[in-house]
Amino acid sequence: MRILAVDVGTGTQDILLFDSSGPIENSIKLVMPSATTIAAGRIRRATAATRPVLLMGVIQGGGPCHWALEDHLRGDCAAYATAEAARTFDDDLERVQAMGVRIVSDDEAARLQGVERIELRDLDLGAIRAALAAFDVSGDFDGLALGCLDHGDSPPDYSDRLFRFDHLRRVVERENDLFAFAYLPEELPEYLTRARTLVASADGEAPVVFLDTGPAAALGALQDPRVAAAEEQLVLNLGNMHALAFHLRGAHIYSLYEHHTGEMTTEQIEDFTERLVAGTLAHEEVFDSKGHGVFYPPGGGRGAPEGAHGADRESDRSGPFDPSTSLRAGFAQGKPFIAVTGPQRGRLRKSRLRPYFATPHGDMMISGCFGLVRAFGARYPERREEIERALGT
Repeated sequence: MRILAVDVGTGTQDILLFDSSGPIENSIKLVMPSATTIAAGRIRRATAATRPVLLMGVIQGGGPCHWALEDHLRGDCAAYATAEAARTFDDDLERVQAMGVRIVSDDEAARLQGVERIELRDLDLGAIRAALAAFDVSGDFDGLALGCLDHGDSPPDYSDRLFRFDHLRRVVERENDLFAFAYLPEELPEYLTRARTLVASADGEAPVVFLDTGPAAALGALQDPRVAAAEEQLVLNLGNMHALAFHLRGAHIYSLYEHHTGEMTTEQIEDFTERLVAGTLAHEEVFDSKGHGVFYPPGGGRGAPEGAHGADRESDRSGPFDPSTSLRAGFAQGKPFIAVTGPQRGRLRKSRLRPYFATPHGDMMISGCFGLVRAFGARYPERREEIERALGT
């Protein structure tokens, strides 16, 4: 069985062609520039040539391409976009127009002359197959496991950071398990517009599962034997854009926080991580420092006020914390086992946390893809045994 796993990040898109017929180490792997990085480069080249851009295609990840477009417009260069492509920059098209982008119909786009045409999309199966074909590898597969980070289509005047975190919280409240973040196409909420577009880009070629990049990285890290052997884990994924920490017992979630990697100092990462497990990290502290938030699921972990989230946190606290339940006490007992993954993991090389750098199946950069493959097996039970056997989990 062959599963194409594509984990779309901000800096890279990580690709694994999982093949259960042989050792997992022999599966084809690619770490390539992300779609938003590619689009940003094309926009910046157009800016340098003072050439107007026409953005076409579908919703994809923002970040670098958004910043490049802002610089393009500040340079008095024109920008046009079809409605679907424009939603890459904001689901509210009036806000995109306020940036200076002219929204055009498909017919208008076809008639535009003298513009640099830039196609937006997170998933380009044609490009992946072309890369595989260059090495005489078949582009056929039996399933697709896709991952990205989606802030969601937040209501007007509602923080997109908080809206995304509300989604994470709702998933855990519904079912406290990392696998609960894995969706079949028909299950994806309407507000996850980027995820729905990513899945739609697969064109129904094969069975698909979608998993958010943060839980995917955690599920991947748990496939490292040292991480899996621990009774209790703190898995921290330091991505190029987002940092997401899970305090876990296997796939069960004690607590989590999400922030922006670039907005945090190493000291903050250490402090927030220590206090997450101690149960003393406040949602407001993370959100007010440009992060997303903190959540302690009911019945979660040591010292955590049950259900603590946002403005409700203080009302949920029933009394002072017992210092014996703090993370520092846990460290003294050798718990939890701290594992770090993600392309920015080097931020913690000399950290007082003394983390273990997880390398599932010998490859850290494909952690998310390994998690995606495992999630595919969880959602397609008829494939689970074969996948678990090949992964050795």
